Amino acid sequence: MKGRSILVAFLVCLAASASLAASPAKTKTITAEQAKRHIGETAKVCGQVVSPHYAYKTGGHPTFLNFDRPYPHQVFTAVIWGSDRAKFGEPEKQYRNKHICVTGFISVFKGQPEMVLHSPRQVKEK
Repeated sequence: MKGRSILVAFLVCLAASASLAASPAKTKTITAEQAKRHIGETAKVCGQVVSPHYAYKTGGHPTFLNFDRPYPHQVFTAVIWGSDRAKFGEPEKQYRNKHICVTGFISVFKGQPEMVLHSPRQVKEK
């Protein structure tokens, strides 16, 4: 009986998440500068990629898209880990000096707001 209750709870959660995915709430659009006030939220963050960098010698092979000011003074960073990089091609070249919007969950790393990108669908050029 206990296993059945867990299964029912799982199916209810699955149905709820499917309905949310089918009709997503409108995501707020903010500037890269505003991102620091929205840590822990999902949003669309817009700004200019001024110092992209592919850190191929670093563990996890991240690509950093630094917004509005060059590293180490960037106001926001979008991170593409090596495991997802092939989906993006060469993002450090593709997005250099472009004004883009990225959509996803805003977290913080070493006091700076950032967002991890898993899919090119999260990125829109303006």
